[in-house]
Amino acid sequence: MSAGDASRRGVLAFVDLLMVNDLINRMIKVNSAHPRLAISSRTRFSGSMVKEIERKFLVSGNEWRDLVEADICIRQFYLAAASGRSVRVRISDGASAKLTLKFGSKARERDEFEYPIPLAEAEEMLAFAIGRVIEKTRHHVRHRGHLYEVDVFGGMLSGLVVAELETPEDVPDEMLPDWLGREVTGEQRFYNASLALEGFRRSPHELSHQSAPAVDRRG
Repeated sequence: MSAGDASRRGVLAFVDLLMVNDLINRMIKVNSAHPRLAISSRTRFSGSMVKEIERKFLVSGNEWRDLVEADICIRQFYLAAASGRSVRVRISDGASAKLTLKFGSKARERDEFEYPIPLAEAEEMLAFAIGRVIEKTRHHVRHRGHLYEVDVFGGMLSGLVVAELETPEDVPDEMLPDWLGREVTGEQRFYNASLALEGFRRSPHELSHQSAPAVDRRG
């Protein structure tokens, strides 16, 4: 057995333990029909597991734009998704890619395993995305020592702006910035897997409280 075959079988066995049966069957069919998508021998699953408190908010103003420290252009899609678990591929700035597995049904706390993967393989996997590919610009904004990730969505989700805060401990409400709007933690329609699979329907009230969408710098 070659190193590539051993790596492939190991990854498939790992996913087999994690995903529900219908999603497992889908992934097996994809890899059997398209052997080029097998994880190559150069791929090293040396990522990390993170457990943090994750909160999501709508954004009610533009004050955060003056505080942006960095921007990242993101394309992400899902290879599998079920209640309490998902397998995601994210491409950042067209230069690097990561495979992420998330588990947990708690609104504020989930387990996350993340692994770098070759960019070329991530691009090939796009053909097997379920739902739509999400395009967004992520802005890093710091407030009182905490990093907020403000996602300005593009494409069919244009107009949606969501801020995420991930911390080891819960941040008191009085420590939150004024430009945050309603907290939407636990509301599944604001989570990326739901946005990819189901899209998003905004109420007039939500649209009127969102900041203006950012210009897509990718052309």
